[in-house]
Amino acid sequence: MKFLKMAAIAATSLTLLGSAAHAADDKPVVGLVMKSLANEFFQNMLEGAKAHEAKRGDYELRAVGMQNETDIETQINAVENFITQGVDAIVVAPADSRAMVPPLKRAKEAGIVVVNFDVALDTKAKEENDVELAFVGPDNREGAKMAGDALAKKIGKGGKVVIVEGNPGADNAQQRKLGFDDAVEAGELELLDSRTAHWETEEANTVFSNMLTAHPDIEGVMAANDSMAIGVVKALESAGRTDIQVVGFDNVPAVGPMIKDGRLLATVDQFGQEMAANAIDMALEVVRGGPELEGWVKTPIKLVTAE
Repeated sequence: MKFLKMAAIAATSLTLLGSAAHAADDKPVVGLVMKSLANEFFQNMLEGAKAHEAKRGDYELRAVGMQNETDIETQINAVENFITQGVDAIVVAPADSRAMVPPLKRAKEAGIVVVNFDVALDTKAKEENDVELAFVGPDNREGAKMAGDALAKKIGKGGKVVIVEGNPGADNAQQRKLGFDDAVEAGELELLDSRTAHWETEEANTVFSNMLTAHPDIEGVMAANDSMAIGVVKALESAGRTDIQVVGFDNVPAVGPMIKDGRLLATVDQFGQEMAANAIDMALEVVRGGPELEGWVKTPIKLVTAE
């Protein structure tokens, strides 16, 4: 509830921030469209973007976050509003990899530089809409396999595992599922169940509790982000189970103590505070006459364990 309250406050203030008619001193204006500010990962991303704006001092940031992970309409409306405002660039982490393609195409047609980061837009949807957009972000499949490999090493061959997936409409959720599957195959694990909890903590708590009832012999859990991993850990604590290993993805500050005390085996750091800032830098370079971004600009990932 604390995060939801923070998200509501932040989203309100950000909407007001984005209502200004013109940038001060003719600075280029960058519209940042993020996912849920109830997620600590995107709270940290926002803090990093604000610090980046203050440090550079040569552009104006207008940021919008969603109320929850499935609030796709807010992202679409944010892009449309930025088009109306005539911003110079839009930097977006899409909640839905297909639904965001048409509004972003309209932004490009309006002469706005668009940079897709964190979550890749759907390749087929881009082809169908005849639009080219580079992707700035991590290899989610590789990162998920790193976490899955750590789990496989811990529980051994034949270990029984389940996967708590992210939003099925998001490319990073799909890639992380594939990466977890890769680790299951490579580690010769037994996959008992795979269900979505849409990136949300409380939903993951409920989803995993149901999984645990159906499969009491679970030995390991792969959660596609740390918000859901926290929900899984809470469910394990409620059930009095300390024998099940959990891995996540994002390395949000809240999981640090869990890794130290063993409640979480591992997570994957994708350096969220720097990700938006780097994408903004790339967008501003194009705004100032640099070449268009092409293909996939990979950003770093790192496995985080107690060691």
